Amino acid sequence: MAATNINRVVMTGNLTRDPELRSLPSGMSVCSLRIACNTRRRGSSGEWEDKPNYFDVTVWGAQGENCARFLTRGRPIALDGRLEWREWEAEGGQRRQAIDIIADSVQFLGGRDDAGGGNGFSGPRRDVAGGSDVPVDNRDFQSAPVAPAPADDDIPF
Repeated sequence: MAATNINRVVMTGNLTRDPELRSLPSGMSVCSLRIACNTRRRGSSGEWEDKPNYFDVTVWGAQGENCARFLTRGRPIALDGRLEWREWEAEGGQRRQAIDIIADSVQFLGGRDDAGGGNGFSGPRRDVAGGSDVPVDNRDFQSAPVAPAPADDDIPF
């Protein structure tokens, strides 16, 4: 039996800088984020302390464009993605390595003016008080036809 590999990252954190959007020669948009996610541990005094961990995040396409448009430094986000390891040669011939998060989905937490202070989820609906500031595209949520319910004598038990 073949082993299955799982490479998933789910995390929440705050942006440490404004998003940086750029376009590739192909026209594809790519947005770079940096987030801080705290880990709690007991310090030498026995008190709980927060230790920040910093992660580079890459968001592709329209979702990356939305991140650049609506997010700013300090804003809380939740993301779901995967880890990607890369290696390159720096000036001077030194080999460098980094692990990035490639985000499959990014959720904006808190409100539009809530940089760093929000901890509640804001859904993607604009018609609800406290909703997200991202416009909704409902085209994917069209009604589907429903099959009629079976007659009582069609049920096999």
